[in-house]
Amino acid sequence: MTLNTQTNRTTRSASLLLAIFASLFYNQLSAHALHNAATLPAFVDFVNVVQNGNAKTLRGVYVDDVFALPIIQQPSGSPAFVSRNDGGLTQFGMAAQYGNIGLLAHNDLSGKWFSDLSIGKQVRLVYGDGRSESFVITKILRYQALQPNSPYSSFRNIDKNEEILTAEQMFKNVYLGEHHVTFQTCIGAYGNPSWGRLFVIAEPQPEGQSLGWRAVGKAQ
Repeated sequence: MTLNTQTNRTTRSASLLLAIFASLFYNQLSAHALHNAATLPAFVDFVNVVQNGNAKTLRGVYVDDVFALPIIQQPSGSPAFVSRNDGGLTQFGMAAQYGNIGLLAHNDLSGKWFSDLSIGKQVRLVYGDGRSESFVITKILRYQALQPNSPYSSFRNIDKNEEILTAEQMFKNVYLGEHHVTFQTCIGAYGNPSWGRLFVIAEPQPEGQSLGWRAVGKAQ
């Protein structure tokens, strides 16, 4: 891949990211997903529910004491699609092109629980054949959109005031690089549902601690 081709591809990806930003905060339904220790199923039971036999399809994500949520994929040709179904996440297809996993949700639905994720928490992804892959949350990034209603807005790192990123720079920051998972939603503040953006990044669990890839449970 030439440098120009890669640059153009990343620029298009950043544009799609902006479209997703615009779609993550419109739904006003109340959520009823499994999102706390009292309501979470056992991991094996969750696997049995979400698996469908397709080894290549990501079907669910489980975080102890936080949530257990099914995952759907974006329809073909709809890279800015984010599900408005209650209690689920959408896999960002564009991230997969870079070898990474993006999980999207509206901030008034399942995305509101992303703020309960913390560094050091284990994230377990479940695939259609019942296999799981383990990650550990290593980074939480929060940005203010300097022009919330503009598709060309730059973003200020809330925790590092001096850091200002373009949308393209932010896309590279959260979706490129070594294999990882990125949770993405909007941050509502000061009466503006699109005031900011939240990214939670999880990296593969270190060797020796990983649950690895393994079959769990049996399809019912």
